[in-house]
Amino acid sequence: MNQMSQSIDAQRLTLILNDLRLPAIKQTWPEIAGRADKEGWPAARFLTALVEHEIAERDRRRIERHLGDARLPPGKTLDSFAFDAVPMISRAQVTAMCSGDGWLEKGANLILFGPPGGGKSHLAAAIGLALVENGWRVLFTRTSDLVQKLQVARRELALEAAIARLDKYHLLILDDLAYVTKDQAETSVLFELISARYERRSTLITANQPFGEWGRIFPDPAMTLAAVDRLVHHATIFEMNVESYRRRAAVQRRSGAGRPPTYATIKTVEQSPPRDNQTTS
Repeated sequence: MNQMSQSIDAQRLTLILNDLRLPAIKQTWPEIAGRADKEGWPAARFLTALVEHEIAERDRRRIERHLGDARLPPGKTLDSFAFDAVPMISRAQVTAMCSGDGWLEKGANLILFGPPGGGKSHLAAAIGLALVENGWRVLFTRTSDLVQKLQVARRELALEAAIARLDKYHLLILDDLAYVTKDQAETSVLFELISARYERRSTLITANQPFGEWGRIFPDPAMTLAAVDRLVHHATIFEMNVESYRRRAAVQRRSGAGRPPTYATIKTVEQSPPRDNQTTS
């Protein structure tokens, strides 16, 4: 085949790959073809190499899009999380959860309790990042920000649609639950969100207060009980009762002292499904 014919074929192939929307193959086929000719690859091996490269590039672009959509705070990774400061939290257990298998598929939840500055948001974001890298959809948001958006949707008679749009996320990370004000309108849309995702989609919550103090968040005791029931049914709970990282770092900068003792507990909760009379109108 002469050089002119090869050039025409290459131009036709470029047009065809554009029509088929195969940009990775379009970019790399000359290099792969040259290697195949040099090494005498069978046709099947050549085609397989092209297709595998296209799939890998699609996966990379999809993860890139999902990372942008997840709105995760930057720099919060498992590698940068101080597991030694919360020694009762197992790195192996957290790493296993980052595959998403076995809990995101079932709509199970993850709840992180602990005082401010104890690493809850960092760990939540790091888990979210790992899940996105493993192909899951995640959204990280301050609870108060999302609640305000849902309130606007309710006023516009679009709350159901707004909650339904969140279904595309396998994991919804609600950071700082305690900062929702004790207002009937705010807590009502939060409860509707929790109820809508129950046993369908997973939710990760970070909170400063244990369940016993959630009456400060939900003004209606029945709503409090119903919300807790839905969240802890099929849930893993990390209690990160540790001294604030920020406070400890400040003390260490001033005094050069070693790390104070810390502790944390972990438990997996399986309790009865919410009772019918634990709902609100």
